[in-house]
Amino acid sequence: MAVEREFLDHVLELFDPLGPLRVKRMFSGAGLFLDEDAMIAMIASSGTVYMKADDATRPAFEAAGSFPFTYTRGEITRVIPSWMALPESALDDPDEALDWARMAVEPALAAALEKRAEKARKAARKAKATG
Repeated sequence: MAVEREFLDHVLELFDPLGPLRVKRMFSGAGLFLDEDAMIAMIASSGTVYMKADDATRPAFEAAGSFPFTYTRGEITRVIPSWMALPESALDDPDEALDWARMAVEPALAAALEKRAEKARKAARKAKATG
């Protein structure tokens, strides 16, 4: 099941004060990107919105009753604690939603920076190996 356009538009409206967000389809869900490659949120096909989290922000999500993203492939279930569910109450409260979105910005930017650095390291190793 894909993300419903109406629901996606609602989430984008909640996060609109952050600035322009780019939507990228992912599997049967969608990723919401701030800047070029900083994914601050993802929407699962189930309709759950997950926000980028890190060790500093995860306790706030947990205190609000949030849970991590999980998926099952075959017989293995993986828990991804760097993506925490947006508390349900935030879907009906634009101010609360924006607070959670702002909390996701720093972890998203840090993850994007690390991803770019890893890509540069791989390119350098490849150039060294072929050069």
